[in-house]
Amino acid sequence: MSSRALRHNPYRSAEYVINAHRLAQLPADEGIEVAFAGRSNSGKSSAINALTEQKALARTSKTPGRTQQIVIFDIQPGRRIADLPGYGYAKVPASLRAHWKTVLQRYFESRKSLRGVVLLMDIRHPLRPFDVQMINWCDHRSLPCHVVLTKADKLKRGPAQATLLQVSNALPASASVQTFSATKGEGKPELISRLNEWYGFDSAPASEHGLIAGQSQIKGKAQTRGKGQTTGPTTGPTTGPTTGTTP
Repeated sequence: MSSRALRHNPYRSAEYVINAHRLAQLPADEGIEVAFAGRSNSGKSSAINALTEQKALARTSKTPGRTQQIVIFDIQPGRRIADLPGYGYAKVPASLRAHWKTVLQRYFESRKSLRGVVLLMDIRHPLRPFDVQMINWCDHRSLPCHVVLTKADKLKRGPAQATLLQVSNALPASASVQTFSATKGEGKPELISRLNEWYGFDSAPASEHGLIAGQSQIKGKAQTRGKGQTTGPTTGPTTGPTTGTTP
């Protein structure tokens, strides 16, 4: 599966479209859109660049919080990535944080073309409060959420797998999780396969691509726990996540 996914990577054709400061600036709410969300130091931009095999498609910086607008990338006509502002950044004025809190709440509540959320977390610092809020909100809205534990190369295999299992056990059955390293390429085929499902590029189910329980991926609790066991929160906030307010 690995070589097949990399040979047929539809995300190589990604192109920058617009930086949107307001929802009205976004492309028409049609087709399929997938949002990439995460803390400002989660490695989100590096993951997008690794996925698309373009070194500078998404801006990377040593200063957290450089993504301060919704950045849209076209994959194909009617298929888009929405790179959301990194939350938790401290050097942004309070007025801008308040603006993004309102805009992103409206985005998650009203964007009809939103097909799923890729939630990126530094594997060394997973499940921060906003991460948990985002996961619960997606579950409450029946919106698929795929957690990507970035910077997996920073941990040895044992601790990385232990964190993967820890996060998997904390997720509702509707969510999935994998490890990922932008520098080493680890987890790239799994991420491509998950996105292909959402975008409709690949009709094969995730189980045929090793996404149920592999070395770099553990899907939701339906596959990893016995019947009758709880799978984490099944309800969440009724409004969108309060992005940009968490220190």
